[in-house]
Amino acid sequence: MMITPEYCLTMARYNAWQNKQLKAAFQALGDKELGKDRKAFFGSILATANHVLWGDRLWLSRFTGVPAPAGAIAESTGLTDSGAQWAVERFRTDGALIQWAERLRAVELSGPLSWHSVILGREISKPKALCVLHLFNHQTHHRGQIHAMLTAAGAEAPVSDLAFMPEEGPWL
Repeated sequence: MMITPEYCLTMARYNAWQNKQLKAAFQALGDKELGKDRKAFFGSILATANHVLWGDRLWLSRFTGVPAPAGAIAESTGLTDSGAQWAVERFRTDGALIQWAERLRAVELSGPLSWHSVILGREISKPKALCVLHLFNHQTHHRGQIHAMLTAAGAEAPVSDLAFMPEEGPWL
């Protein structure tokens, strides 16, 4: 499996662009609507957004050695209490992901990545490149759920097509 640092930087910027748009949609919707149970996998828009934030921090910890977020998947949905708090934490994490991608070298995408899986209760080892692909795929998957929930709530969902991402920043 071959991915490049350029791919990672593009996807880190795409992630930040998407989250910047979600911040505006969240502000327009308000915290009551963000917290409403919409019968999605993680329940609400905010819970799903929190899970993605938690997952990004978890994978970033595995790639860089920074501390992992507290809790397990079950607690991931309560990472922040409001859209405004989510926006602050999301901005910080998106900045860290972009900085990681900007410094990434091709050799860092090769070889295995090993960690202890709480879900499986054992050590796991997978190709680093696969884990990086998973990080970006996980973001996109759950943002699709958020997009659907925003649309169902009558909010204006953001443009999500990678081909329409601005060529120049600011990404955050």
